[in-house]
Amino acid sequence: MLQKWIRVFFKRRILFIGVLLIQLVFIVFVLASSSRAFRYADYGLNALSLVVSLHILNKREKSAYKLTWIFIIMLFPIFGGVIYVVFHTQNSPKKLKQKLLDLDKQFRPFYLIPGDKLPLLEETFPECKNQTKYLQQYAGFPVYTNTETQYFGSGELFFERVLEELKKAEKYIFLEFFILKQGQMLDPIVEILERKANQGLDVRIMYDDLGCFMTLPSNYKDQLEQKGIKCTVFNPFKPVLSSLQNNRDHRKIISIDGKTAFTGGINIADEYINARERFGHWKDSGIMISGEAAWSLTLIFLEMWEFYRSEKKDINSYYPWTDKGAGINAPGFVQPYADSPIDEENVGEHVYVQIINNAREYVYINTPYLVPGGDLLSALSLAAKSGVDVRIITPHRWDKKIVAITSRSFYRQLILAGVKVYEYTQGFNHSKTFVSDDKTATVGTTNLDYRSLYLHFECGVWMYKTSSVLSVKEDFIKTLPLCHEVTLKDCARNALQRVIQDVLRLFAPLM
Repeated sequence: MLQKWIRVFFKRRILFIGVLLIQLVFIVFVLASSSRAFRYADYGLNALSLVVSLHILNKREKSAYKLTWIFIIMLFPIFGGVIYVVFHTQNSPKKLKQKLLDLDKQFRPFYLIPGDKLPLLEETFPECKNQTKYLQQYAGFPVYTNTETQYFGSGELFFERVLEELKKAEKYIFLEFFILKQGQMLDPIVEILERKANQGLDVRIMYDDLGCFMTLPSNYKDQLEQKGIKCTVFNPFKPVLSSLQNNRDHRKIISIDGKTAFTGGINIADEYINARERFGHWKDSGIMISGEAAWSLTLIFLEMWEFYRSEKKDINSYYPWTDKGAGINAPGFVQPYADSPIDEENVGEHVYVQIINNAREYVYINTPYLVPGGDLLSALSLAAKSGVDVRIITPHRWDKKIVAITSRSFYRQLILAGVKVYEYTQGFNHSKTFVSDDKTATVGTTNLDYRSLYLHFECGVWMYKTSSVLSVKEDFIKTLPLCHEVTLKDCARNALQRVIQDVLRLFAPLM
């Protein structure tokens, strides 16, 4: 038993966490000791903190981040500045940013292979042209027609359809996920992938190292490679204090032959299909797109794969319709999009804000975390004050207690503005959906919190007048009876609770 305990204790996870803590304690100890021993060291460290504070104030960054770091430096003036410097200069973000920008330029022309549908949308539905123009002309993600969409209001339905579509693959299967966990959901998928790889298909998996830090064995990449499945681990976690460890791949993408693609909030782990209970019933959502727009999610995957593997293969060779079109005649417009923290363009936030600002009758929102930045908070409040029916469903049982307390600290402000807030009483609501006015919807991976909006790689599918728009609305309406509407009375807090919430809101950008 003792030997087993020792093996568990010294697993990679515990070791890495211990090394990080040792680094932090060592930095604090050295700085504090130097300050006591040398008067000039104290002056120098305080001066560094002042310079760092000025640097933070002048950075192009969200004010909440600036406030959090400056508060830390004020709280620990001797070593706060040094910790910031160590945390932000371990790697070379400029090189990474330039590499990503170069890849964007390389991939951007290929998104338009199915044709430019923006003029058609501007002519047919001019009321939404600003949103689509932003995503296509600035963010680089075109709008498509000839695409069928199917919305899934549960992980169980999503998983069932994924298995069906994977079995139909003929040329390639690409998967990109934040969390993979062996069990009743992942194992059948891997069995299909192994079989397809043995048949000669190009099969690839990319997963986030930190997202799978506690769910996969450290040699899982090698296990997949032995099965013939190409595998890349995104941003391998290193026990070094660095801001780049914050930039995680939170996307969920499945691309099959470039003809069919999936995304949404659903990771590949048993709780997402309620085969394992965590925090009660797990409510989640996903979207399947078939036709021209599936090509966009395929390119989003390939660009990230190229970012790490640099295989330099002809991108045209992945395009599924060389001689004829998709052969799908479906109503509406579909626009997949992606977000990256490296380019400092908050695409996911802008999609959400534009949906809110364009709403005339209602906006219904599902989100597992409600820690909005200033722009989103203002947009939600202004819409509600202007007579728009704004409703938000959050979990009643949360996976992260600190985030739950922080999320609930925003309830009172939103309710006073006229926003209706509900908590899903059956368990944990992990869906990330927006739907507005029976016309517009988005389903994706982006939560309403700082980490998703500003630090993670994310993706989603924006839709206008497709059949799935009403499906998203119907799922929301069907979920409401399973929720408790939060009132101002529910938001009452004593003095200590208010102080705790205020402190947590201050550190929200670091959660």
